[in-house]
Amino acid sequence: MGQNVVLDIKHYSKSYGASKKAANDINLTVESGDIYGFIGHNGAGKSTTIRAVVGVLDFDEGEIFIDGHSVKDEPLECKKLTAYIPDNPDLYENLTGIQYLNFIADVFEIDEEKRQTLIKKYADMFEITDSLGDLISSYSHGMKQKVAIISALIHEPKLMVLDEPFVGLDPKASFTLKQIMHDMCENGAAVFFSTHVLDVAEKLCNKIAIIKNGEIIEKGTMEELTQGQSLESVFLEVEDEK
Repeated sequence: MGQNVVLDIKHYSKSYGASKKAANDINLTVESGDIYGFIGHNGAGKSTTIRAVVGVLDFDEGEIFIDGHSVKDEPLECKKLTAYIPDNPDLYENLTGIQYLNFIADVFEIDEEKRQTLIKKYADMFEITDSLGDLISSYSHGMKQKVAIISALIHEPKLMVLDEPFVGLDPKASFTLKQIMHDMCENGAAVFFSTHVLDVAEKLCNKIAIIKNGEIIEKGTMEELTQGQSLESVFLEVEDEK
């Protein structure tokens, strides 16, 4: 049985002004069940690509499809299927945690019973249920990140896109997030995330793409790329070569 293609990036490029391309002819396919790591140094083009995938950044060259829908031509359809967690979530600080989560559930038209079930499930997993009545402005960075993650899961997305998701999360919350990623993928969704924490990527991902200076220099399954070496040594090797 063939896997469903959840994210298909075809010949995507992005320039800022006349300078060198921040992303140059990116081609990448993420299938249902994949936990796909997108790795590279800061400034390599990871966030530029991710922000185009989730519809935050316009682009002129190439096409991006989410579950067969064009990000350019069907942006609303794509947003319904996607969850995006940026590296620094920007939440409405004058709302309480539960007000914010209900607001997001309203946007996605999630019925009362389903939202309550999912909010309780994920808030319990992240151990923040007792704090949901507090104002977001009183939350630590890690707490805000947990609320952002829960808000991204309420509509049961088909594609979860994360930018450096483990920065700012404590070890237990990181473990919980990894568990959620695995559960989603077992149910046919896909995860695409950027990171420069290579040991996390090595343990978590079944596929990897390495980006340098806006270009993908290596991609494939973890087994194909590492062949018994550590991901770190492979990354340093291809970085030096290209």
